[in-house]
This record gives sequence, structure tokens and C-alpha cells, in this order.
Amino acid sequence: MQHYDGLARAAAACLAEKGHATILAIESSCDETAVAVVRDGRQALSSVLHTQVALHAPYGGVVPEIASRKHVESIDPLVAQALADAGLSLGQVDAVAVTQGPGLVGALLVGVSYAKALAFQLGLPLVPVHHIEGHVSANYIAHPDLAPPFLCLVASGGHSHLLLVRDYGAYQLLGQTQDDAAGEAFDKSARALGLGYPGGPLLDALAEQGDPRALPLPRPNPAGKYDYSFSGLKTALVNSVHRLQQSGRPVPAADIAASFRQAVVDTLVDRALRAAQDTRTHTLALAGGVAANSLLRRQMTEQAEACGIRCLLPPPALCTDNAAMIGSAAFYRLMAGQTADLSLNADPSLPLPGLG
Repeated sequence: MQHYDGLARAAAACLAEKGHATILAIESSCDETAVAVVRDGRQALSSVLHTQVALHAPYGGVVPEIASRKHVESIDPLVAQALADAGLSLGQVDAVAVTQGPGLVGALLVGVSYAKALAFQLGLPLVPVHHIEGHVSANYIAHPDLAPPFLCLVASGGHSHLLLVRDYGAYQLLGQTQDDAAGEAFDKSARALGLGYPGGPLLDALAEQGDPRALPLPRPNPAGKYDYSFSGLKTALVNSVHRLQQSGRPVPAADIAASFRQAVVDTLVDRALRAAQDTRTHTLALAGGVAANSLLRRQMTEQAEACGIRCLLPPPALCTDNAAMIGSAAFYRLMAGQTADLSLNADPSLPLPGLG
């Protein structure tokens, strides 16, 4: 192990001095196994993914044990595919990156264990990445000209954060959800409407057919100026559905979906633009699975532009979990000399580094 540590530290120092690196990145925090090859934090030479949606659909959500087992089966072929798509061999990779957390512990352990073994075998630096930092960094892939400072709304199934990105790896948390994340609220509301799994995209598609003014829903207003709250909003939808069902009336699913989506998006946009204006930040980026929501993309773009704020949207493939974002985040950690040894472990509740 000491021999590996010496090799890896020397390699990391050399890469930081050169300012260039080609990184093999692994993401396995939930139910998607993803591998990518990323050059200099900005260019995805390849990005491949194995989705488990069909496996978990009968259960209405992710089953951790099933997810972990499928990661074990999928990760090795995906590494081979990512290298082939990039036209590279393992010998041409400079470092190995992996999501350390947060996420499902069993799923994370598959990626972390594989990355450690690969880094040890090749004598390469091992770079752990925080999942949220990965989502933020997806914007560096999508918008190669982007540089800090900028504001980023990270909205996903597990997170709703407003981050001021002061520099690479340096963040200020301006606001966050006080209960459910936006994606979680979408998924639970979709379940109440009987839409199946994954709920968020299905609710988004159904909402396109409905009237967003049909169901009066509250706009949550938590104490924190830039904070979010979606639990009460979700409960209001569930109660409305139950009242209709108990009275024998039809449930206008499209109208309810559209009304709920509008309420969530109004809240997300309001807080994000308020924070951008208060901090005099002229660039606002979106990240996370909810950033693929069609109404959020339209409304945030329109209202940001009206306020003179540049709004950046990653393509949907870079909003949902992927490994290209992990490779991008890892590049800046590597350049700062932030690598791990072989004692690295998965951390399902890993705090975001660089907060200050």
C-alpha cells in the first residue's frame, strides 16, 4: 500500500503541474451505473450508462439490494465500453474518479471498491467526488466557457440546493429544502396519481396536457429567504386526490399534474432568481434530474433573461445521474491535489466539501 501511495502522489503532483488529465470516472450512487472518460474537466470523450428503471418499476421505487447487485454486474462491461468509445486503453488514463457519496451505501460501495482496485492496479491517483458537486460540474461539460462565480440550482430526487459557486470546489449554501426535495415531491405526487415509476418524468409529460390553474395549490414560504419546502405542497395534492376519490368524482390527473408542476416550478424559479439578484450574480445554472423538467427549463430561461441573468441548462442526459459530471468535478479536485488513499470508503451522508 505504501508503494501505491507513493506512486499515486507522484502522479497526481505531475498532473497538477501539467494542468491536464484524462480521467476515468464512475458513478453508482443510486440505480444508474455510469462510466465516462473526461479530458481536462471539460470534454467528455465517452459517457455510458446502464439504467435499472425496468428492474425497479414493479416496486414503485428503487430497491437498494437489487440496485447494488445490478451495479456489480454492469460496472466492468461499462468500463470497457467507455474506454472503447473514447478510443483509449487503460494505459492512457491518468486518474480514476468515483462518487463517494451521498447515496445508497450498497450502491456507492460497488463503485468505490471498483475504483480503488483499478487505481491500485494501475498506480493511478484516486479522486473521490461528492454527488452534488458532480451535478454542478455537469455545467462545465455542457458549457465549456463557464467559470466561477455563478449561482447553481441543484434540484433532484434527493436534493434541492441553491449554491453560490465561488470557485472550483468552493461553495456557499444560500438555501435548501427544509423537508422533501423537489424530485421526491414529484415522484410521490406521481404515485398518488397512479402514474408509475419513475414518477417525475411521467408527471412532467402528463402536465403538458393539463390546466395549471385547475387546482389551487399553496406556494410554500419557509422562513429562510432562499429555502424551499415541498412536503405541504405534496400533501395538498394527495388530499385533493383523496377527496375526489372518496366522493366518487373523476380525478382530472392531467390538470392536477399541471397545477402541481406549476406550483413547484414557481417556487424553484422565485427563490433562484431572488438569490441571483441579491448576490448580483449574472449567471444562473441548473443541475440535477429536476433540471430536465420541461416547464422549469422554459420558465427559468424566460424569467432569468427578463432579469438580465444568463441561464444555463445542461442537456437532459447531463441532468440525470451520469459519470461525465463526476469526471469533470474530479479534474478540479485533482488539480488542487485532493486525492484519496486506499482507505477511502463510501459515505451515504457525505457533506458537501468546500462550503464556507
